Amino acid sequence: MPKWISSKEAAGLIPAGASIMVGGFMGCGSPHKILQALADLKTGDLTIICNDGAQPNGPDGSDFYGVAKLIHNRQVKKLIASHVGLNPEVAQQLNEGFLDLVLVPQGSLVEMIRAAGSGLGGVVTPTGFGTDVEKFEYVHSKIEIDGKIFLLKRPLHADFALINGHTVDKFGNIWYKGTTRNHNIAMATAAKTVIAEADNVTEIGAILPENIMTSGIFVDYAVNGKEE
Repeated sequence: MPKWISSKEAAGLIPAGASIMVGGFMGCGSPHKILQALADLKTGDLTIICNDGAQPNGPDGSDFYGVAKLIHNRQVKKLIASHVGLNPEVAQQLNEGFLDLVLVPQGSLVEMIRAAGSGLGGVVTPTGFGTDVEKFEYVHSKIEIDGKIFLLKRPLHADFALINGHTVDKFGNIWYKGTTRNHNIAMATAAKTVIAEADNVTEIGAILPENIMTSGIFVDYAVNGKEE
């Protein structure tokens, strides 16, 4: 059973220099209350592992939606992501030499995270062979199987995973609504400490067993985002 804390307390658990997986797809399915609290603390030198750099303006009318808050504050020293084209500050900070950007093909990214959560030694895929992807740090080596060349990509771990669920029961079991499940499910298995932000909190047993997408055994801390 997770310890229920505030978003400010959750952000306070994260030290400077930490590596953090953040669920979401352009901010959809991201833990926005925790990200705002982390932005307020201005904890720096972070490595962020997420699908993208989010966007300067969110659909809720906010400035610097999702992880874009952290990028704007220059709290992110290294960004490992698949797509950054909708956040011009990523390119700006990259060109300045401030931000270290590591691009990972989207399918490879989630499989590398899944491999870490499953205790696997890596992911074998042809994606990126013959391109600049071969040069990136997460590629361990090239291997040949049945006459075809594959890249062996390392599993991807993190110190923290910040995830978001539509409904979370008091044991920490999570149901994600629609596509908000995105990277959240894999990330919940691949970090030393998992902090879940709940859009809605319910009693144990209210989520049908077959609808539980992340088991509460993976969740260390939980935040009631609706109350905040």
